Amino acid sequence: MGVSDDLPVVRTLAELTELVERHQGMYVRWSRGPETDLMDVSSTDDLTGVPMPGLSANPLDVEEWWEDRPVEVWVARRLYDYSHLPHEKGPGVRPWALRGRENGRGPDNEPLVADVRPVCWIDPRVIDEARDTVERQESSWGPLRRTGG
Repeated sequence: MGVSDDLPVVRTLAELTELVERHQGMYVRWSRGPETDLMDVSSTDDLTGVPMPGLSANPLDVEEWWEDRPVEVWVARRLYDYSHLPHEKGPGVRPWALRGRENGRGPDNEPLVADVRPVCWIDPRVIDEARDTVERQESSWGPLRRTGG
């Protein structure tokens, strides 16, 4: 059994929010999983092919300016912003949470995380909940996405 097989699965947005509230330094990564990623803890810049010093991930920590707003909305937005990645990156790409140490920034200003400790898989239903949460907000919002020009 590998690292990926032993990871628990978070099945609700509330569960993931609770983890974010309890632990600093949480990130979400969209990939084929820790089993693949931990063989070489390095992402590659899609444009140039340059290896980077850590795994490209998105922070889940709540920023101070968010103040006392619902953490669940924060987490939902962080998931929703990159929910297009499984469609763009191909089969087997799914979200998982990790903890680690920021070791630089990638070309999209995303953290590059080293000393990675996998925390859990994120069930696809959590992404559905995140989408519903974002869509209930007052303003219209869509996932961050690059389109070829």
